[in-house]
Amino acid sequence: MAARNLRQVGDRVEALLGEFREAGDPASTERAEELVRLLVELYGSGLERLMELVTEKVGALVDRIVEDQLLASLLVLHGLHPVPVERRVNDALEKARKYAGPVNLLGFDDQGVAHLELEHSPQGCPSTAITVKNAVEKAVLDAAPELAGVVLEGIVAPAPAPGNGNGNAVPVSIGPSPRAQGKVVPVSIGPRPEGGR
Repeated sequence: MAARNLRQVGDRVEALLGEFREAGDPASTERAEELVRLLVELYGSGLERLMELVTEKVGALVDRIVEDQLLASLLVLHGLHPVPVERRVNDALEKARKYAGPVNLLGFDDQGVAHLELEHSPQGCPSTAITVKNAVEKAVLDAAPELAGVVLEGIVAPAPAPGNGNGNAVPVSIGPSPRAQGKVVPVSIGPRPEGGR
């Protein structure tokens, strides 16, 4: 169970409850929903008591518990995570700065979306920017799974296809062609000129 993704388990619970609703038996659906609520309340109360005892006795153990992804997710689910979401996001961004460069938390909106900003867009091919964006988003959502999403500003859109500024193709020479008897053949890259071939 520890290896299973908690979101997948939650999705499966929702799917099963949906099957009860579709079966058209309101009494069974109500019992199934009550059972889920009672189980969540039971485990939530147990986790709350555990965190109280651990916090009183061993502060270092709390750090180990919240670093465990499964336990941290359960604590978030029950509103028991001892580290505020802002601090968890900033800790995740501190680690992400090693590969993403300066990235800062701008804040959270009313829908629970974290807004971040890269100070410098990643250099290189467009896939580098996408890789950095995905890695930063994953790091933040792993640290704060209760967030509804992440918006990362400062990623520059990929450069347009090569051209001469007016939408016409740019001639580029490539190696010899057998049909050209060893001569260099001009090839156009980009959009065709209007009315041209």
